[in-house]
Parts: sequence; C-alpha cells; structure tokens
Amino acid sequence: MAVVLEKGEAHEAGFETSLAMRQITLNVNSALDGVGLTAGVAACLAEAGIPCNMVAAYHHVHIFVPAGLADRALQLLISLQGDSARAMRNVDGQ
Repeated sequence: MAVVLEKGEAHEAGFETSLAMRQITLNVNSALDGVGLTAGVAACLAEAGIPCNMVAAYHHVHIFVPAGLADRALQLLISLQGDSARAMRNVDGQ
C-alpha cells in the first residue's frame, strides 16, 4: 500500500516526516505498460544527485524530491523537456 499525505496528516498518523518532500507533476499521457519515461526522468535527476520517488499513472507522473532540491529538479526537468522536443523535431525532419 502506498499513501501520499500532507506532512501534517502524515505526522498525526505516526509516519516519519523528517524529510520534507515536494511534488512535481508531469502532465503527460503515458502508457501504463510504457518503458523509459520514469527511467529517463529518474536518470536525469540522479545525474544531478537529486533523489526522487516516482508515482506513475495514465495522465500524470508525480515526482517527489527533497524540498530543498525541488527548484533545481524543476530546472533540470524543463531542460530535459526542451532536449526531448528538439530530438523529436530532428527525428521528424523538421
């Protein structure tokens, strides 16, 4: 079972809350049996030394990163998005 709670709710329920996390949501339609999306995102963040926990669904991918690293993680993901868009244009010949 996985539970995603606000920090106050988690604390009240007796869960460990010492590591504050921030949520970044990718609004993508990803196939539940698809390969590579979460791996690519996790690898990008890992290369920068940013740990992450991924929750993948059909219309969204939620990425949880330590709160102090959230701004840097978002910058990296925006850059990755731009790189992916450029790569797709090159594949399509545009």
